[in-house]
Amino acid sequence: MTNIASYIDHTLLKQDATEEDILKVSAEARQYRFKSVCVNPVWVPTVAKTLAGSGVLTCSVIGFPFGATLTSVKAFEAAAAVEAGADEIDMVIDIAAAKRGDEAALVADIGAVAEAVHAGGAILKVIIETAMLEDDAKVLACRAAVTAGADFVKTSTGFGGGGATIQDVKLMRATVGPDLGVKASGGVRSLEDALAFIEAGATRLGASSGVGIVEGEQSSAAY
Repeated sequence: MTNIASYIDHTLLKQDATEEDILKVSAEARQYRFKSVCVNPVWVPTVAKTLAGSGVLTCSVIGFPFGATLTSVKAFEAAAAVEAGADEIDMVIDIAAAKRGDEAALVADIGAVAEAVHAGGAILKVIIETAMLEDDAKVLACRAAVTAGADFVKTSTGFGGGGATIQDVKLMRATVGPDLGVKASGGVRSLEDALAFIEAGATRLGASSGVGIVEGEQSSAAY
């Protein structure tokens, strides 16, 4: 690992975020060369326009934060976000389906969104909301994401009463194997956190504290 910023989705998902806030995180992403800026769908056109030519991707969330949306609506929302300029989509699963062990329902839900996202040339990350699930349900959800053709599994929305843990990232990596992406999100606040999650198997980090994480790396490199 040579550049922690390349792992980070610089994230602002507060419902009261203003255009000024969105432009600020976009400017930070350009400055620090984050992997993406992750925002609610309404801000996708603004972020995509602001980041054009920068190499920083535009990421949006779908069925957020509860996942309790009709599959057809998730697929429509995802397609609309991609058409508006999103390069990556982070969708929330049907958490109730995971809790009751309904793998077929999860595959159908994720698969419909994956089809819509991939048709637009974007990639799909699947948020399983680990804080709400027992380990067997986490494994089930990860397995469903693989079967449905997702590109990543992701720990958390940050709105579900808990965030990423090292144990969950290790479990997710063990379940999906070496080829699928694993995103740790929720509670990644320092360089030490970031490095620990990467060591555990994360290939992407969702963080609203990206600037502090990168500046921590830069400070460490100076000594």
